[in-house]
Amino acid sequence: MFKSLATSWQQSQIRLESLYAGRHKLVLMLPYVWLFIFFFVPFLMILKISFSKAMIGIPPFMPVFEWMQDHTLRITLALSSYKTLLNDSFYVSTFASSLYMAGSSTLICLGLGYMMAYGIVRAAPRLRMIFLLLVILPFWTSFLIRVYAWMSLLSAQGVVNSILIHLGFIAEPLALLDNRFAVCVGIVYCYLPFMVLPIYAALEKIDNTLIEAAFDLGCTPWRTFWRITVPLTLPGIAAGSILVFVPAVGEFVIPELLGGPDTLMIGRALWCEFFNNRDWPQACALAVSMVIIFVVPIMFFQWQQQKIESGL
Repeated sequence: MFKSLATSWQQSQIRLESLYAGRHKLVLMLPYVWLFIFFFVPFLMILKISFSKAMIGIPPFMPVFEWMQDHTLRITLALSSYKTLLNDSFYVSTFASSLYMAGSSTLICLGLGYMMAYGIVRAAPRLRMIFLLLVILPFWTSFLIRVYAWMSLLSAQGVVNSILIHLGFIAEPLALLDNRFAVCVGIVYCYLPFMVLPIYAALEKIDNTLIEAAFDLGCTPWRTFWRITVPLTLPGIAAGSILVFVPAVGEFVIPELLGGPDTLMIGRALWCEFFNNRDWPQACALAVSMVIIFVVPIMFFQWQQQKIESGL
C-alpha cells in the first residue's frame, strides 16, 4: 500500500514538473512572439517597400511581388533608393548630423546621469525613493508638453533670456531656440532618466566591502572610483547609453519643435519623404539603413556581452 502511494506521489510530482516546465517555456516564448509580430514582421514590410519604385497612386509605390496572368510570380527589385542614399550628400549629412547629436547628447546624459545616480545611492535609505520618484516624475507628463515647455523657456522672450537680461549678464536675447543647442537640451532632458535608472541599479549592487578594502590598501577616493566603482558599473553605463542613443538617433519631435530648418536628423528626413515627397521607397530605405548602421552593431555588442557573461 505504501509502495503504491509512493509511486503515485512520484508520478504526480513528475506531472507537476512537466507542467511547470511547459508553462516556463511558454512564458519565455512570449517576448519572442511579441518581437516577431511587432518588430520583425513590420521590418520585413518596410524592407519590401524599400526595394520598390515610387509612383503616383495608392499605395504610392510599385508592387515588388506580382502574380501574372499565366500564374507566375514576378519579382521586381529596385535598388534606386539605396543608390540615392549613397550618392546624395543630403542623406550623408543627415546621418552624420544624427550621429553627432545623438552621440553628444548621450555623453552629456552619461555625465549628468552618473552623478545623479551616484548621489542617490549615497543618500540616506529613506530619501532614495523620493529621489527616484523625482527622476521618474517627468514621465507622468506628456512628452509633447515637455518639449513645448522648453520652447517657451528658450525663446527670445522666454524665462532663460528674461533672467539673464534682468541679472545684467546679456543686453539682448540669446538665440537659444531653433538650433542644435536646443535640440541637445531637449534630448538630454527627455532621455536623462533612461541613463540614471540603469546606472543606479548597477551602483546599488556594488559590494561596499570592495571599496573599504581599496581604502585599507591605501587607494585614494579618486582612484577607487575609477578602478573599482566605474568598472563594476560598466553594464549599467552600456545599458543606459543604448537606451539614450538609439531613440535619440531617430528622434523627430524634438528636432521638429526645438531645431531650426538647418538641424538635419533622420527622423525629420523620414517625415519629409513619407508625407511631403510621398516617396515611400526612399523613406523605407532610409529606415532600413538606420537599423543596419545603428541598431545591428548595438545588438551584436549586446550578444557578445551576454556570451562573455555566460562564459564567466
